[in-house]
Parts: sequence; structure tokens; C-alpha cells
Amino acid sequence: MILRNISLKNYNTFALDYKADCLISVKSEKETVQVLKKSGSLKEPLLILGGGSNILFTRDFKGTIIHPEIEGLSIEEEHPEFVIVSAGAGINWDKFVEWSIERGYGGLENLSLIPGSVGASPVQNIGAYGAEVKDTIVSVRAISLADDSIREFSHQECSFGYRDSIFKGELKGKYLITKVFYRLSTHPLLNTGYGSLKQEAEKLGPLSLKTVRQAVINIRKSKLPDPEIISNAGSFFKNPVVNKKEAENLKNKYTLMPVYSDPSGGIKLAAGWLIDQCGWKGKRIGDAGVHDKQALVLVNYGNASGKEILALSESIKKSVFDKFGIELQMEVEMI
Repeated sequence: MILRNISLKNYNTFALDYKADCLISVKSEKETVQVLKKSGSLKEPLLILGGGSNILFTRDFKGTIIHPEIEGLSIEEEHPEFVIVSAGAGINWDKFVEWSIERGYGGLENLSLIPGSVGASPVQNIGAYGAEVKDTIVSVRAISLADDSIREFSHQECSFGYRDSIFKGELKGKYLITKVFYRLSTHPLLNTGYGSLKQEAEKLGPLSLKTVRQAVINIRKSKLPDPEIISNAGSFFKNPVVNKKEAENLKNKYTLMPVYSDPSGGIKLAAGWLIDQCGWKGKRIGDAGVHDKQALVLVNYGNASGKEILALSESIKKSVFDKFGIELQMEVEMI
């Protein structure tokens, strides 16, 4: 389906009403290849847009957006301890998590209720409550925008990092992901060590995939705004990682500052706490604001522009740097 001069309001969770010159929805790998073979006739630049849950438009997009709507769930391999499952890039992420848990497959339960699509999960290396999707991804199937060739990236080739991957760095905008392969456990070890997750899950009954999933959902709903009600893109900033000495100095000065060990060997700080300490939680400038329950989330209360949200984020970054000497990095992608 090809749409021209189309409003993007329903294609981004900030509900920003900018327009794209052209938007093409593709429903299969074959259809995607056919579209890309005609890329010479498509107005550039090209932008791949999934669920629009991690993007900030600041102006009309003068090019072509390709919107993957590729479905399909399949159990590719079954083993005594795990299964390999493939999922189409256009599948709603939380629907996929729900599907896996209903079948007793573990590994994704801590990532429940994260907005977006399956295709975005490896790009962003989505994570929450002590888990990252990279720990389950086996490989990623994608199509080159340059020559229509299909390539399967191994886990190692994806170069996963904290909220990062090769698809956000070296290969940004060069491949369209069509399918992701996950290794899910049939005898899962539950990861409930993050925050109050275990206590919340135990309120719901014996620890299980279902109680952990529901606990994550309950916690997220208590802290994070529903994009259907208040437009937002989830966590706007990454949690900064500093070296141990820097963390120690900050902790000595701010004794209540939460800190977490990071797999990199550094110390992860809570960006939401830093922003809150600068007085931003619940603050509103026009229709752009900071959520009153989670300072990490910027919201559009109705008619904010992308530029107004961006200006708010820059003011927040300056406050945090001035107070703590920490430079926050955006988690959302700005267009």
C-alpha cells in the first residue's frame, strides 16, 4: 500500500502530526524486495518506521517511509531445554511476549508491555527489569536497501550494546529487518532480582512466567503513561554508565542516589532519578512535559511540536550536567 502526503500522527507514539511525502506498507519479505527493486523511483531519503514508539519527528519527512507489517510466528527448532522461534518484524512486541509465555517459553517475560514491534527489538536492544533482548536473539534476517540482497546476521554480527546494535550504528538505515530468531527456554530460570519485581510477582501467587509477566505489567502501568492516553515514547534518555570512581564520588555526595552494576564493568545511574533531583518531574511547558510519576518519560499533552519536546529535553540535559556533571544521551531517535 502506497500513501502520499500522509499524516504521521498515527505512526508515532508521540502523536506528532507531521507529514511524509510517501509511506509504503510492506506485508512480506517478497513484497519488500519488490518495493526496494524500484528504489530508484522512490523519493529519498528512505526511513524504516516500525511501531514509531522510539522516534521523535521535528518536521515533515521529505522522503519515503517504509513501514514493515510482516507477520508470522513459527517454532523453527525444538530441543529438550529450548526452542528457536522466528517472529515477523511487524508483529506487536507485547503480543509476541504474551504468545511465548502462553506456551511456557521463558526469556521475554521481563520485557512485557514494552511498546513497539518485533523488528525494533534488536535495533534498540530493548531491555527492562534486569533483562535485555540480546540474551535471547539468535539471529536477525534483513534486506539490504542498497541491493535488495537478503542477509542473516548472527548474534555476534549484531554487535549488541546497551540500547544499541549494529543497526543503530554502522548499518543504521541500511537494512530493513524482516524476521528475528529467538532462543527461548522451556525450563526458564526466572530473573526477579531487579527492584521490587520479586515482591510484586509473589503477590500474584507462586513465581512463574505468568506472575512475573503480570508483575512487570503492573509496575509499568503504575509508573509509565499509556501512549493511547498520554502520547509519549517511553524512556526518552538512556541510563548513563560511569566508571566506579565517578560513581563513588557521586554516591558520597548524594547518598540516596541509586546505582547498579553494569555488564560493561561500569556503574549504571538512574537517569530518571537525576532528572527528578533537578526538579523536572511533573513539569510542563505548554503541551510538552515530564511525566509526574517517571521523570525519564517526556510526554505530549496534546499539541506539542517535536521541536518543543526536543527543546524541553535539551533543558533537562543541561540541568543534569550542571548539577551532576553527567551528560544524558537520548534513547529516542530524532528525525
